Amino acid sequence: MSDTPPNVLHLGQQSALPASPEAAVLDYVPNPRPGALYLVRFAAPEFTSLCPVTGAPDFAHLVIDYAPGETIVESKSLKLFLGAFRNHNGFHEDVTVGIGQRLFSEMAPRWLRIGGYWYPRGGIPIDVFWQSGVPPEGLWLPDQGVAPYRGRG
Repeated sequence: MSDTPPNVLHLGQQSALPASPEAAVLDYVPNPRPGALYLVRFAAPEFTSLCPVTGAPDFAHLVIDYAPGETIVESKSLKLFLGAFRNHNGFHEDVTVGIGQRLFSEMAPRWLRIGGYWYPRGGIPIDVFWQSGVPPEGLWLPDQGVAPYRGRG
């Protein structure tokens, strides 16, 4: 008998990088601590996508925080989803908010926020933030820990 939860595509399986974010399938598994109020953080310090104007690569440090509801996102499927942006053209705002909205829509956590700390494009770093609403009372919200861009300092 497998330890893989039912209806999970990636966990314990060999998986190819999806051709696009839209083609990526995110797996969700039951929350191992249902009813507990806690925060889950994913940091992707080497996130990449493509500029929709020039096609040049854009780089960001993403931080995704969420308070689980009935399910949690399976991390391998999240890595594959984020990796699918490597060949995706999108403005920083669309990419950051789109990732947050998709996770919130599919996983239905109690609360979710995403910070997209984008490295300079044309000399200007762009930071994009989105959250699903007011955080639940009593949820510990640590700082996302990404320093403002300072160049060579």
